[in-house]
Amino acid sequence: MRVNPNSASRASKGKGMLMVAVKKSANIEKLQQEKEHLLAEIERLRATLKTEVDPDADEGDPDLVEREKIIALISTMEHRLEAIDYALRHAQEGRYGICERCGEPIDPARLEALPEATLCIRCKTILERQPRPASTAEEDRLL
Repeated sequence: MRVNPNSASRASKGKGMLMVAVKKSANIEKLQQEKEHLLAEIERLRATLKTEVDPDADEGDPDLVEREKIIALISTMEHRLEAIDYALRHAQEGRYGICERCGEPIDPARLEALPEATLCIRCKTILERQPRPASTAEEDRLL
């Protein structure tokens, strides 16, 4: 009995595509879990901010410094949450794992490391190397 080389190739491709689909599914599940974790953590941090602060506290007061750190941490978490929600919307639309700039598949290793990625490494690198708008750079200088 002879095996058709084309059918063996198709079977191999089918297995590869199945593995990619399984990894995508696992990454989407990871995104959903990370979203739940972030929401709980943001809620916990916001609850700590509800405590009263002495209005006469000095600028260097450790309680004020700690509150500022918590506010910055919440802001960082909210930005990550936005990125996760955006990636989950891509998944619902069937576009998860596809670069939104060039339309090519995103490397599975990149998605494993950063499940909320919506750009391939090449496109992300290009965007990061583009000069920032002059108004933003000017605002940074003024601050």
